[in-house]
Amino acid sequence: MNETALVQKVWNYAHVLRDQGVPYQSYISQISYLLFLKMDDERAELVTQGLLPANGSPIPEDCRWATLRDLQGEELTRRYTQILGKLQRQSGMMGTIFLKAQNEIQDPAKLKRLVGLIDGERWLEHGIDVKGSIYEGLLERNAQEVKSGAGQYFTPRALIDAMVTVVDPDPRESVHDPACGTGGFLLAAWEHIRKKPLARNAEIYQAMRSRFSGVDIVPEVVRLCAMNLYLHDIAGSESPIEPRDALLGAGGKTFDVVLTNPPFGKKQSYRIVRDDGEVDTERDDYDRQDFFVTTSNKQLNFLQHIMTILAENGRAGVVLPDNVLFEGGAGEAIRRRLLHNFDFHTLLRLPTGIFYKQGVKANVLFFDKKPVSEKANTRELWIYDLRTNQRFTLKERPMVRADLDDFVACYASGASPLRTSSRATRSISISSGSRTTRSTTPTCCRRRRRSRRRSWRTWRRRWSASGGWRLR
Repeated sequence: MNETALVQKVWNYAHVLRDQGVPYQSYISQISYLLFLKMDDERAELVTQGLLPANGSPIPEDCRWATLRDLQGEELTRRYTQILGKLQRQSGMMGTIFLKAQNEIQDPAKLKRLVGLIDGERWLEHGIDVKGSIYEGLLERNAQEVKSGAGQYFTPRALIDAMVTVVDPDPRESVHDPACGTGGFLLAAWEHIRKKPLARNAEIYQAMRSRFSGVDIVPEVVRLCAMNLYLHDIAGSESPIEPRDALLGAGGKTFDVVLTNPPFGKKQSYRIVRDDGEVDTERDDYDRQDFFVTTSNKQLNFLQHIMTILAENGRAGVVLPDNVLFEGGAGEAIRRRLLHNFDFHTLLRLPTGIFYKQGVKANVLFFDKKPVSEKANTRELWIYDLRTNQRFTLKERPMVRADLDDFVACYASGASPLRTSSRATRSISISSGSRTTRSTTPTCCRRRRRSRRRSWRTWRRRWSASGGWRLR
């Protein structure tokens, strides 16, 4: 059975849960628990046969698959509930994978059917890459279900791959995602790094597994990410994913590479009823000493956070909405700091229609952290416009990796004057008190200039009006 067929088979298990009334967001979690127990059972068999090293199962003996396989009726439901309760209290990776795990399949007959379906397949025979791909396929199917709401945690894989390719993490560098979702950026970075010649060194390869980390505020998503990394053989006994709000603090850690697509929006306010019956509206802002601006704007706070946790000479690729580029006040102050302390060298304008939340206008900001100096570290910003005259949809015309090949090729050419493309690109030279623009559009693109000119002028006008790109 090939990978696509396996993904479809496992996704069909969701119909069993749907009939039980299990919410969309719980599909993957409930299937994950049982899949994990089954794969651990298969691994134990391979160890017994001498086909795998005897490292020991991370699952307590009374919580293993064999204790569920032959049970039925209320005894099966009771035992499964007990297993989840015990595993969520475990430390390390097991505790993260089964974080706040609960049995949501209350019908013993449906639980027995699901156990039987999973028990009928040999999962470890497909190898680490296929098992990981199966899980990735399930996460993507879940994101495509509009009612599930999981799309907010899903970044198009083509975009992730292109971002990882141009940032080009090294086997000796640490990689971090402060809003990791289901782990797409971490997985792509792992696959990219392990293909490098240096990763063939056994000592370096083993150390690589400890250099990946992530944070997410949603427990269910942390669980999915931990399982995803485990199936791809990235994580060991300890979980590299922390279930917390990344914006509460940096924890004194810095990273060589940061790749992320943080959530958009503002921090929620709440109402308090006073003793006299009047209602006050209050809002929590992040009060951090390492933040130079206080704002309720999540994406601006994430940008400040990334600027804080990036190590000197570190590199970042971050998906952010348009308002980060043009918003005044806090946005302008943050942009000034970004331009002065970092080399903000590349901006990729993304098309609409590629995210599960419709109408989102976003960009990818690429910047490097440089030593602090009196002069601004950003001298020139190269802009690649993939939005104008481009139309993508999630189903009829989804973004594929080939759509970003031209951007990757132009980026790899090095210096901005050499970055010519079949698309209209611009280079903005930034200096104190002045700003100049230079077209890098090649001759073959001139016939399309007229259709793009209006969009470019509008964009420049918004940029100038924001006042945030001029260094004084």
